Amino acid sequence: MSEQTQEQELIARLLLDRDDEYRRANMAEQQVAELSDMSVLRQKLEQQIADQDKELSKKKQTVEKLENKVSELEQKLRYLERKVWGSMSEKRRLPEDPSQLQLDFGKLEMSEDEQELVKEALDEIKDYKKVHVKEHVKKVPVRQKLPEYLPRIEEHIYPEGYKGYEDEWILFEDTETSEHLELKPAEFYVRVTVRHKGMRKETKEIITAPVPNEPLAKSYASTSLLTDLMVGKYVDHLPFHRQILIYKRIGVTLPASTIELWFHSVADLMRPTYYRLKELILSKDYIQSDETTIPIVDNEKQKTVKGYLWLVKDIGSNQVFFHYNEGSRGQKVVIQLFKDYKGAIQTDGYTGYSILEKFDGITTLNCWCHARRYYDRALNNDKARAEYALAQIGLLYDVEHMADDQNMDDEQRRQLRVRLAYPLIRAFEKWCVAEYPKVLPKSPIGKALAYTITYTDGLARYVLDGKYRMDTNLIENSVRPVAVGRRNYLFCGNHEAAEDAAVIYSLMGCCKAADVDFKAWMNYFLNNVHEYDADYKKDLAELLPLSLKKNQII
Repeated sequence: MSEQTQEQELIARLLLDRDDEYRRANMAEQQVAELSDMSVLRQKLEQQIADQDKELSKKKQTVEKLENKVSELEQKLRYLERKVWGSMSEKRRLPEDPSQLQLDFGKLEMSEDEQELVKEALDEIKDYKKVHVKEHVKKVPVRQKLPEYLPRIEEHIYPEGYKGYEDEWILFEDTETSEHLELKPAEFYVRVTVRHKGMRKETKEIITAPVPNEPLAKSYASTSLLTDLMVGKYVDHLPFHRQILIYKRIGVTLPASTIELWFHSVADLMRPTYYRLKELILSKDYIQSDETTIPIVDNEKQKTVKGYLWLVKDIGSNQVFFHYNEGSRGQKVVIQLFKDYKGAIQTDGYTGYSILEKFDGITTLNCWCHARRYYDRALNNDKARAEYALAQIGLLYDVEHMADDQNMDDEQRRQLRVRLAYPLIRAFEKWCVAEYPKVLPKSPIGKALAYTITYTDGLARYVLDGKYRMDTNLIENSVRPVAVGRRNYLFCGNHEAAEDAAVIYSLMGCCKAADVDFKAWMNYFLNNVHEYDADYKKDLAELLPLSLKKNQII
């Protein structure tokens, strides 16, 4: 083979090798490009997966929130159904399993001495209940006799044909009588006061009869009219506009603006006595406090806003006062009311009262009725635990019934509570602590257990003194007139009107507490309050319903 041929073959092989290398390089470039595309695709897929995970997490959170909301609404619906159609009694229900009445010491960290005290308390309560079982007597409806103090006006009815022919009849002394209660409608009349003038013959001095003290100066409103208006609204819950219509039917038309002016003026007359009432109540060593809502018109927002009336009650005398501070429910009101107080204050679980724990000289008590209410609402959520808790709280009330039945004084009641109630409270507290980790915190039973654990000390302190109450039912009863009233007159026109309402509610509440006739007290107050205007030696406490009743004035 010639050299030329060999060179040609070598060139051909080199060309083939170059073509192979080119093809391999091209293939490598394609593979690199494909790998690069796959990397981008992988990043896109990973990003999509991450986005989907985030979206799924958000959806799960949304579903969880919706499920919680549904659960909350179901609880509210059950509560409203019971409130509208069911029984609202929170009295203890006996559990279906009688063993729930016993404390399970195996689950509680209690010493043998503590267990023995609890067993002795349970045995004593059971023995007492076996002996003192009250027989239920069914009451038979009986027609009540009409009161003897009412005047009797006799109406004589004779046999037919007697009138005009009396000589032809012989009437027997034996008669048949029946009584019917009659009502004389209210009527207006004008009292005209005529002041005469005269001259003493000896001194030639001309004297005019003095001007009688009227409740409101330069006003034609009498004591009886003002009394009827104020008692009508703040005791009978009749708004002023309804009373205006009632008066119109009787024959007198009174302008609404005039009545509003009278209302503020009467509140101003009562205000010094109201401040004296506050001073007296806050000087006591045991009081209860609560709050209730009252709608207030906000002229700027053109709507009603929720305001709060604060209520403070002296448990010893049952006297009560309402306090209004521009509708606030803030802790600043607690500080304003009780900054100088020394003694025991019993409240519900509102967190605004927590500041009282930091005050020297104040003992805070909480309410077993509120604790029981939480468990009562949890019956549909966790029947076993709720029934168990209600049974244990019921045992504490059984101790109170024992003290009531035996007419114990305060010291005897305190000793009974220390011996029977206190061991049960501590055992119940330990049960709550042991059960709380096993339930959902936001569930009804979780909230019930959390309330008991949070306020255990305040719930237990009632055993320290026999005059302390287990619950705040007394003050809740005092709040009811406001709740009934706001359903009728709907709102207060402004903050000043709400503050005036608090003054009148306070003194009317004292009338109810002292079992004094509202109108009798109001008449006496309006007729005599001006005697205290200039004589500062007189104590305005003398005008309070309880003082007037003790002095047998009304």
